[in-house]
Amino acid sequence: MKISVERAALLKAMSRAQGVVERRTTIPILSNVLLEAEGDRLSIRATDLDVETLEAIPAMVEQAGALTAPAHMLHEIVRKLPDGAQAGLSALPGEDRLEIRAGRSDFKLATLPRDDFPVMASADYASNFEAPAPVLRRLFDKARFAISTEETRYYLNGVYLHVADGAEGRALRCVATDGHRLARVDASLPEGADGMPGVIVPRKTVLELRKLLEDDEATIAVSVSETKIRFATNGVSLTSKVIDGSFPDYSRVIPVGNPRRLEVDAAEFASAVDRVATVSSERSRAVKLAISEDRLVLSVTAPDSGTATEELAVAYSDEPLEIGFNAKYLLEIAGQVDRENAVFLFNASGDPTLVREGDDESAVYVVMPMRV
Repeated sequence: MKISVERAALLKAMSRAQGVVERRTTIPILSNVLLEAEGDRLSIRATDLDVETLEAIPAMVEQAGALTAPAHMLHEIVRKLPDGAQAGLSALPGEDRLEIRAGRSDFKLATLPRDDFPVMASADYASNFEAPAPVLRRLFDKARFAISTEETRYYLNGVYLHVADGAEGRALRCVATDGHRLARVDASLPEGADGMPGVIVPRKTVLELRKLLEDDEATIAVSVSETKIRFATNGVSLTSKVIDGSFPDYSRVIPVGNPRRLEVDAAEFASAVDRVATVSSERSRAVKLAISEDRLVLSVTAPDSGTATEELAVAYSDEPLEIGFNAKYLLEIAGQVDRENAVFLFNASGDPTLVREGDDESAVYVVMPMRV
């Protein structure tokens, strides 16, 4: 293999690839990326056996070939090359080495045989559809904060992507929950998605997918089977196994008919919660909300360090209510609100609270209260 490639294109592709490669692995080949040069393209493939990314970038190919090289080391080398540099990559015959040349810099990295590199078997996808990148980005971004990190409840360690009946008809829906908070986000159902099997997309895949969704103009081809999901656009594809488990019936925990309605400026509310939570102990970070007519008092009492209160003007005309929440959960939900106002719907101090973005029902959040 002997090629020349632009540093910027190689760096972007290597950044994507090295995100998939685990830094600590007992299988040496999984620390490497597979580089394949053919025609006028260089293909870069990385996997951890659960997630695989494949990207093709333009290259001047003098001699076609394939090899594997250490992902993180190669990424660091390319990152430190000067802007605008042309990187020459060539396999040194008989040496099991990849040579990287740019200007006066010369690196030689150990390689492993390409035949040892595992390639994810292609699946027969039951459903194929396309969706604009901003639509998928909104779905996953607004849901992912609620993904559980508790490994024993592995079926909550991802975002449940499925088709459901939304407020405005059939919808493509993402749901995530950890038992303390829940996010449910809807988008219009893309053509061809109606028969899609519901799948739980793992946390790591959701994080890697974010890199694929940055281009507002991009259209993403989504393919779904019972065991795998693939996202592809512009020479880049991300394929992942899905979590083998059943997502719980989340509709049972979304409260219906919470009568007490509070409307508050989302940015002001988030700033106030952040300020009063400064004095609370990290372990619980409980914030008390004392709500009366058009008035909200946020307070924190930490026996070890002190107290804090802050008052906000709100729209509220129901009976007074006192309720406590984990400050981190309130901040995460307030951070999802794109509209000016957040709407909180309460029942009683011990019941789950529903949060919406104004009157928009396409994104709803549920948060469990705490005793304060």
